[in-house]
Amino acid sequence: MVNVRRVLYLLLGLVVIVPNAAFPATPSPSPETIVQAQVEAYNARDIDAFLATYAEDAQLFEHPAKLLATGSVQMRERYAARFKEPNLHAVIVKRIVMGNVVVDHERVTRTFPEGTGVLDAVAIYEVQNGKIAKGWLIVGPKTLDAKP
Repeated sequence: MVNVRRVLYLLLGLVVIVPNAAFPATPSPSPETIVQAQVEAYNARDIDAFLATYAEDAQLFEHPAKLLATGSVQMRERYAARFKEPNLHAVIVKRIVMGNVVVDHERVTRTFPEGTGVLDAVAIYEVQNGKIAKGWLIVGPKTLDAKP
């Protein structure tokens, strides 16, 4: 006669073991996906979602080595005022992805002290452990909108 209790214990043991082997851990998002989420949060002017894409100790540089901000507190200070601009919007003109590095050519609409306008920028992002660890910015000249 079959011992039902023993069979159930055996099956329960398999249920505990099988899922780990049959369902591997979910892979972390790709560097491109993380950077895209950062761009979307920037355009939504959502500071919390924007900072969530960065490592707690992330560093932001003006290319090649001028440190602009380190960590969440300084990043929040840097972007909080910018996110109040009603016309703030970045368009990705071109994106290159190589391994954990994402390079974006961005066209950014902003409100400058002199008025509204656009600028082109190159942003280089290094992604580590599912977060942006370092960023380098190369900012081109701004072009102001024509006054009516």
